[in-house]
Amino acid sequence: MAAGFAVASCTGCSGPVLSFQAKEPAAAPEPLVTGSIAKRPTRFGADLGDEDWRRAHGALSMALDPQGNGRPVKWDNPETAMRGSVNPTGLPYVAGDEICRDFLATVVAGGEGKGESKGRFLRGTGCKLSGGEWELKRLRSARS
Repeated sequence: MAAGFAVASCTGCSGPVLSFQAKEPAAAPEPLVTGSIAKRPTRFGADLGDEDWRRAHGALSMALDPQGNGRPVKWDNPETAMRGSVNPTGLPYVAGDEICRDFLATVVAGGEGKGESKGRFLRGTGCKLSGGEWELKRLRSARS
């Protein structure tokens, strides 16, 4: 208290006036993921390996291309017997800063012999920034 009184009484002194401020507690870091926003799908399914997805993504990119012919694009991976197709189901549209397009995809996990194939249909939306790569924005099972 004596130091505070000395500083207060020395208002005409030419020395610097020192003041002390309590530090505020550091703010808690913001979470990287919240429970309110669903995670975007990254593939057509967990059963697709890296090479399967690379081939399926190539078909997705060709099928959704706004300058393409709008026809289905097939893909397959002979090493895993996975195959499928991507069929655009509407015209491209702009959403925010991205170009988007809806599609219907098929994924078939082939077995050893004929008739052992197990397939599924997926309905989704792909979007991309100008000059960027197509990303899955929405994906859900479609009834056959």
